[in-house]
Amino acid sequence: MNRIVAKKTLRDFWEKHGDCEDYLKTWYDTAKISNWKTPRDIKRTYSHASILVNNRVVFNIKGNSYRLIVKFNYERQWAFIRFIGTHAEYDKINAEII
Repeated sequence: MNRIVAKKTLRDFWEKHGDCEDYLKTWYDTAKISNWKTPRDIKRTYSHASILVNNRVVFNIKGNSYRLIVKFNYERQWAFIRFIGTHAEYDKINAEII
């Protein structure tokens, strides 16, 4: 991915939930240098990621303590942060349309 949109969303979250800062920074750094062209490419890097419709992927953060939803534009190599939250917060949203 050449461009990750909304890093501030991640930063704001780890400032409130300090236990996930290193995990989110690692995810960001990995995504920034990756050349993911398909969901399968993501699964090679993050085997526990869940591939959803509408080019969305759910990543488990900090041993599945948190959920990160990212919408990908594989052609342009863009990743849009759509959601980061706890399982309880995740359960209240529709991950396929957020």
